[in-house]
Amino acid sequence: MAQQPRLRIGVVFGGRSGEHEVSVASARSVMAAIDRTRYEVVPIAITRQGQWLPGVEPQQLAAPGDVSDAAATEAVTTAATGFALLPQQHEGQASPLQLDVIFPVLHGTFGEDGALQGMLEMAGLPYVGCGVLASALGMDKEKSKLIFQAAELPIIPWVTVTRREVDAALDEVVAQIGLRHGYPVFVKPANLGSSVGISKAHDAGELRDALRLAARYDRKIVVEPGLAVRELEVAVLGNDDPEASVVGEIVPSGEFYDYRAKYLDGASRIFIPAAISEDLTLKIRQLAIRAFRALDLSGLARVDFFLERETDRVFLNEVNTLPGFTDISMYPKLWEASGLSYPQLMDRLIELALERHAERQRNETALHEV
Repeated sequence: MAQQPRLRIGVVFGGRSGEHEVSVASARSVMAAIDRTRYEVVPIAITRQGQWLPGVEPQQLAAPGDVSDAAATEAVTTAATGFALLPQQHEGQASPLQLDVIFPVLHGTFGEDGALQGMLEMAGLPYVGCGVLASALGMDKEKSKLIFQAAELPIIPWVTVTRREVDAALDEVVAQIGLRHGYPVFVKPANLGSSVGISKAHDAGELRDALRLAARYDRKIVVEPGLAVRELEVAVLGNDDPEASVVGEIVPSGEFYDYRAKYLDGASRIFIPAAISEDLTLKIRQLAIRAFRALDLSGLARVDFFLERETDRVFLNEVNTLPGFTDISMYPKLWEASGLSYPQLMDRLIELALERHAERQRNETALHEV
């Protein structure tokens, strides 16, 4: 019996985002976990300037200056743009870069927000993770909150501020937030992850600085009251019948789980499973599935919750449609604790990508007379 050819998996990483470094680290872990007896892995790096470099490994992109001039020249000769990487015919033969599935490991803007997903939809390529609309909604903290609110999911009250308001009337914005929420408050760019640009403000002076910082990363800023909470996370996997992992807890090294606490100081602690009751665990897992379905997500997502310390009230914080896959990231750890190893998780994500692509292919694109 002839052996089935290996699927070619294009792992896309890097990108023009504040989460560039996290993406590179995630790509290393993903490529190490994919079973090379079943799949051929094609690394596709994107520099901070947006240049696509097929064949460039994560360790090359992580080097100062991203890649050497020689490596960049060779890669650009192969493909100057992203679209050149997609399946194509060349003199009657398939391109050597023809890919069966794209595995985006791009966190943040231009990778997690629906931009890349739209390009892949246009090209008719299967890809891991959520579709265009779901990715865009998951990325936008304001819009996802509006949908969660409509779905009657428990969320923390918030206010949205624009960069224009920060530039034009900062003192007025600060005064209004102080009257509405008091202090402390959390200030977040609406469209970014990995805690980039997030601050906790304890007074008006810190709030001014926090708003200016968040405005560097996005034109919309979300401000929420700073409750005393525990931080819980659930990994969700699936398409139309999603499953939730065990619940994990993050105990940050600092006052909150900021970028330094996540990736730099190594002092934050992870507890899997979280030390909560069975009833609370079941409730949180059910809420994670409801959130996944409310945004019409597919493939994967990490769903983050707050558990108020004094009351045990649960609040849905946000979803992350392309969560981190680094050595310390919660998403693969949660599934490993749920009985699914990292290589098995890679297999399942690729299967789900092909399943969702086949479902999309059922849509008719021509009008037929009845």
